[in-house]
Amino acid sequence: MKTENQTIETDFIFLGLFQYGPMDSFLFVAIAILFSVALMGNITLILLIRLDPRLHTPMYFLLSQLSFIDMMYISTTVPKMAVNFLSNSKTITFLGCEIQTFVFLVLGGTEALLLGFMSYDRYVAICHPLRYPVLMSKRICWFMVTCAWTSSSVNSLIHTVYVFQLPFCTSRLVNHFFCEVPSLLPLVCQDTSQYEHTILLSSLIMLLLPFTAIVASYACVLTVVFQMSSGKGQTKAISTCSSHLLVASLFYMTTLSTYTRPHSVHSPEEDKTVAVFYTMITPLLNPFIYSLRNKEVMGALRRLFVWKM
Repeated sequence: MKTENQTIETDFIFLGLFQYGPMDSFLFVAIAILFSVALMGNITLILLIRLDPRLHTPMYFLLSQLSFIDMMYISTTVPKMAVNFLSNSKTITFLGCEIQTFVFLVLGGTEALLLGFMSYDRYVAICHPLRYPVLMSKRICWFMVTCAWTSSSVNSLIHTVYVFQLPFCTSRLVNHFFCEVPSLLPLVCQDTSQYEHTILLSSLIMLLLPFTAIVASYACVLTVVFQMSSGKGQTKAISTCSSHLLVASLFYMTTLSTYTRPHSVHSPEEDKTVAVFYTMITPLLNPFIYSLRNKEVMGALRRLFVWKM
């Protein structure tokens, strides 16, 4: 008897972020520019932190990790989308889709946890400055980074292995521009409602928990700052915290919107639009909001140019 499922060798076909036309070509160029700026911003930040001894502190160590993740994060989706658009072919192999899903989940989960650890760093620096060298030692920083990568890798491996052993239907049309678990579930030929509860639990741990920690940390920071007598210090702290919280909120809210809803209420067009924010916009904004507007980083940039001249 003929089965409705296809073999695992069958390619997936992306419907893409946009179709082919004059306006879509403009959007493609805009995304290519966005990708280039994000890549250059994150690479510049990593080099500055590595080359300038003044930036060899826990805060900038965590920022360099964030920039590395963002650089890889945006590179996981945009280049493949660009190749598909330019070649008029929107396919990806089963193995390629599996690898893209795994890498994307690893990087997204690691960034979510790392942002939480970064807020803890600022909390300790402002609320417990005398204990900062102990609470944010080099060993603890490496523990944080290792914990983020390991936890995210295990979580990603579990979800990737489970999803890709499910029976996919004859249709392999993925209404997205990259392989992502929520966009693949509509192609599965069995009820996935129980598995969606697992996704919800995983999202609450990997996304909502660190975001709650960020909000709590900045609330404590602002409480301490408001007790300062320096109006200039208060303004600077409020400006820094608000900009950090804005970018973090953009990342967490958009990812939570995608991963905490059952696929039956997902709108493919809405999902693709939301995905642009956490796959492209936040990797672009992070190096500028977190660091390149920082006086220490800008000083390091000036010193690097003077040294080269």
